[in-house]
Amino acid sequence: MADAGDVRHLALALPHVVEIDSDGFDFRVADKGFVWSYPERRPGTSRRIRTDIAVLYVGDEAEKQALLLGEPEVFFTTPAYDGLPLVMLRLAQVNVDRLKELVTDAWRMRAPDSLVGDLDDGTDSLSPDLSRADQ
Repeated sequence: MADAGDVRHLALALPHVVEIDSDGFDFRVADKGFVWSYPERRPGTSRRIRTDIAVLYVGDEAEKQALLLGEPEVFFTTPAYDGLPLVMLRLAQVNVDRLKELVTDAWRMRAPDSLVGDLDDGTDSLSPDLSRADQ
C-alpha cells in the first residue's frame, strides 16, 4: 500500500522536479504538473485536499480510458476532469513499485525531451524502498 510519503519520495528522486507549496503534494517538471494531491470539491463545502488520492497526468484520452476501464478500483475521474488527460489514483490500492511506474511515466510525459535524457542516461536516483514494495 502506497501513501503520500511514497509519492513525495518517488517524485523528488526524478530529475529536475520541483515541489510546489500546497496543503498536500504538488510536483512539477519544467513548470508542468505531473502528480499532485486531489483537490476534492463537493457542493456546499469548501475544497478538501486529499493526500490519499493522487492526480496523475496520463498523456491522452486513450490511456485515461484504459486505466479507468481496466482498474476501476484503482483509478477514477470526475466531471471536472472530463477532456483532460488526468486520472485520480487511490494510493492505498497500489504498491510502491506500481506507484514508481505511474509517477515515472507521468514525469516522462511532461518533461521536455532534453530532461528525459537525464533519466534515461542513468542519472536518476530513483530507488524504491523495497521493504514497502510488497505492501
